[in-house]
Amino acid sequence: MLPEQHLKNQNTSNGSSSLDASQLTQLQQVTANYSSLQLAWASGYLAAKSEQGQNAQTVPSTAVAAAKTLTILYASQTGNAKGVATQLATTATDAGITVNLKNIADYKAKSLKSESHLLIVASTNGEGEPPDDAIEFHEFLSGKKAPKLPTLRYSVLALGDSSYEFFCQTGKDFDERLKALGAEQVAPRVDCDVDYDSDSQSWSLNIVESLKEELTQAEAGLAPVFDLPVTSGAASQYNKQNPLSAEFSLSQKITGRDSAKDVRHIEIDLGESGLTYQAGDALGVWFENDPQLVTELLAAMNFTGEEQVTLQLSGEEKSFSLQEALTDQLEITQTAPAFIEYWASLSNDKALLAVAADKNTAREYAANHQIIDVVSAAKAELSAQDFVDSLRKITPRLYSIASAQAEVEEEVHLTVGLVEYDKNGQQRTGGASGYLANRLEEGQAVKVFVEHNDNFRLPANGETPVIMIGPGTGVAPFRAFMQQRDADEATGDNWMFFGDQTFTQDFLYQVEWQGYLKSGLLTRLDLAFSRDQAEKIYVQDRLRENAKELFAWLERGAHVYICGDMSRMAKDVEAALLAIIAEQGSLSEEQAKDYLKDLRNAKRYQKDVY
Repeated sequence: MLPEQHLKNQNTSNGSSSLDASQLTQLQQVTANYSSLQLAWASGYLAAKSEQGQNAQTVPSTAVAAAKTLTILYASQTGNAKGVATQLATTATDAGITVNLKNIADYKAKSLKSESHLLIVASTNGEGEPPDDAIEFHEFLSGKKAPKLPTLRYSVLALGDSSYEFFCQTGKDFDERLKALGAEQVAPRVDCDVDYDSDSQSWSLNIVESLKEELTQAEAGLAPVFDLPVTSGAASQYNKQNPLSAEFSLSQKITGRDSAKDVRHIEIDLGESGLTYQAGDALGVWFENDPQLVTELLAAMNFTGEEQVTLQLSGEEKSFSLQEALTDQLEITQTAPAFIEYWASLSNDKALLAVAADKNTAREYAANHQIIDVVSAAKAELSAQDFVDSLRKITPRLYSIASAQAEVEEEVHLTVGLVEYDKNGQQRTGGASGYLANRLEEGQAVKVFVEHNDNFRLPANGETPVIMIGPGTGVAPFRAFMQQRDADEATGDNWMFFGDQTFTQDFLYQVEWQGYLKSGLLTRLDLAFSRDQAEKIYVQDRLRENAKELFAWLERGAHVYICGDMSRMAKDVEAALLAIIAEQGSLSEEQAKDYLKDLRNAKRYQKDVY
């Protein structure tokens, strides 16, 4: 932020000696959450305005785009694409390129015809769907109104997960449509898997290097434009690359003794780090693999663990013993379909070759087999270096935050379901869930960072009604929502739909929900326990039972939130919502879809699914 005294001592061309109190307050409020990059730009921009005097005020805002500006758009659901795009903007700006960085939701798609250079960083949501912020842009680009773009030069970086069928589909869609509209690639599209740091960094550096000479010839005096959403706590020294070493405080089982599930309430002490978060954000957790699993894997591969290997980390080659690499650096609890194909080819195992031949079968097999299961089922010989080169690097797991800082202050809470199953008589556990539930002890350090999620936010107006649908561990962000609504003294109605297997064993945070109901903060609580009766009942069934009232809530402006399983629950809930809207609103199926689409565009229908 510009020093107050410096502002007061500046003389402007019209004779005014300083900002008045109101103007100064406005400036302080506007810049309070700017990053250092945004502050640097603001400083340069204000200086340029001062030097140009009245003439600067007559230059239209589109002048920057009219020159050789590099426009960078990000389509992000949880924040990964935004992070990559922001770093790309920094790299380009440092190279002297004029940058226009925008959330794709805030970009007017019709402006494409006036762009000269465009880069898009796009994540894929669900089953090949664009992130919520990118839906309108995606529809425009795919539609008949999209303009021809013969003078546009572009490239796309697509982020995705190869475990899913429609890998990087949103980025592929953007690339194909821009190409079809006549735009020319600056560089080929790059499709990044969950371990995207190295590929995204290479793409960014190559793009900037190839465009540097061309784009630094733009008119002098034009400054980069950053249009990032202001998020409380967004400017933090801690991130995925530089996590906070926090103190692990508690792992408490909150399912009953006879439950089929092991769900933990996790508490982590942030200390005096200053790390902040909002209700709706996620916590990224870095973990170490189970030493026992590493030992088992080394034995299956006939390695000692002392073999030296090198890994590319942040653009640098670093050496590790194989045991260190498998413990701290490489993913061995989640198997990528690409590894199934690689191992099938290497081992020449007929059964595995048959699995690898069909992509859907390979994805399903990978989802149910850890690396140890694959290498034990089909033997092959290879060097330690070739083995580590075939594995993905560990990526942090993201967990919806189950607390509001207004309530827990310097803590952060999570609701973690322990992933555990039997495979050929051996107990298998999830990498991060096993780490949090079983291996970390009170007082030990755990590396964490906040992943801000601007696509899962409480309404700004506390009087707005809220409908929350979160079965199982999907309850987590709604615990945070209720704590925040309580702290804000929000007067809007709150309706919770929760479900699980049994009332006595699986009612997560039961005492808290019943307390909110008793106090009146929670207006309604509808429960669906699937195994407490002969006929299974789920949250979508409760939605249909309350169709009339639910639609009435929508008509008076309620926001709807879904958190939990993407593959089944979220689909079934959305189908129920569409049926309710059509029936209660006397709408056709197509009109009901438009109704729900309008809710999504207005940020009144938000999902946090996994």
